[in-house]
Amino acid sequence: MSGNPIARKLYLRIWLAVAGSVLVLSVLVGGAWHMAEQEREHDRQAGQPREVLVRDAAGELIGTAEAQPRRLPGQGLEFVVTLRDGQVLSLQLPPRSRGRAAAGGGPPRHGGAPPLAWLRPPFGFWWLLALAGLVVMIGVFPVARRLTQRLETLQRGVQRWGEGDLSVRLPETGQDEVADLSRRFNAAAERIQALMDAQGALLQSQKSLLANASHELRSPLTRIRMAMELAGPRGSPAARQEIARSITELDQLVDEILLASRLDAREADLGTVEPVDLVGLLAEECARVGADFEPPAGTQDVLVPGVARLLRRAVRNLLENAVRHGRRTGRDGEVSVHLQIDGGQAVLHVDDRGPGVPPEQRERIFEPFYRLPGASEREGGVGLGLALVRSIAQRHGGSVTCDNRVGGGARFTLRLALDAPRGATK
Repeated sequence: MSGNPIARKLYLRIWLAVAGSVLVLSVLVGGAWHMAEQEREHDRQAGQPREVLVRDAAGELIGTAEAQPRRLPGQGLEFVVTLRDGQVLSLQLPPRSRGRAAAGGGPPRHGGAPPLAWLRPPFGFWWLLALAGLVVMIGVFPVARRLTQRLETLQRGVQRWGEGDLSVRLPETGQDEVADLSRRFNAAAERIQALMDAQGALLQSQKSLLANASHELRSPLTRIRMAMELAGPRGSPAARQEIARSITELDQLVDEILLASRLDAREADLGTVEPVDLVGLLAEECARVGADFEPPAGTQDVLVPGVARLLRRAVRNLLENAVRHGRRTGRDGEVSVHLQIDGGQAVLHVDDRGPGVPPEQRERIFEPFYRLPGASEREGGVGLGLALVRSIAQRHGGSVTCDNRVGGGARFTLRLALDAPRGATK
């Protein structure tokens, strides 16, 4: 970087620009004023015809001159004097000083306007003021405009970067504070871009690992199932049941890992979005687990836009979670479902009679593979059910929360946006 302080300091450049403009203005105004003074002195000296009296040593008048005086540039006035005896003399006066000229005076010259008449009163002051303003504007505008253009470029770049375009970089022209700010911004943007790229690569690697691991797990599961079928009735019934249960849980785990991976990938095609009858879906799923279902009063159907397969999965996970936790208190059959319409949303409440969820755990239970303290693997579930519910709700523009139920147990609330025509009429 240059060691020139003028090139590095913005305020010095602005100050020098203004000072230079004022200096040029002073020179122009001073020169114009000097020329006007000379013109006025010329007018006083070359006014109306003058009379010259010539006397002798005794004071007696010996000649006069009434002719228009002549004046050459840089010299005094010249008169032609005729004496009484007929003798003609040429008389030249020395140049008059400014003070003497000011003391003289005379009527203004008639005829054409002098060269600088536009500087004379009453309009001379306004002309000078206009000239001063013009010089200042011409002198300062290019510098100020160049500086403001660079600041505007900086502002537009920062705005685009803040809107999500992380590829924006600012021009680093110059060596002042604006250029230094642009360089610092570009360096910070490069670091953030590198971090975002690294994070994206890591996430993509994790998603690929999950997807690959899930696909690889399906092969041994298939072989185990085939081996069981080939073993026939010779195996122990208890062993066969245990193997079947383990296979079912592994198959469920693989399916949930695949679904979680696809939900995390925003570009993944999850299926066709269409109006889904939430009342019919809930009636089917509640009948499957034996839960009580209470639809909205006076409503034939409740349509929500979404992928039917995913919405069914979210409802099924909530119901199975309620049954599983109700089983811990011996009241696994007491699961109730309430559906309400709240403005433009369908609100689904799933209540169980389990031990409830502590307040500090109500957000963590939606994390993948998280289990409540004291929960046993024998109770079923792999810790992905509620995480999938939240991911599915968010992909449909909704939400899911957990609270304690009045009278004991937990209440899970799922909110989904209604289909546009239905939402417009509610």
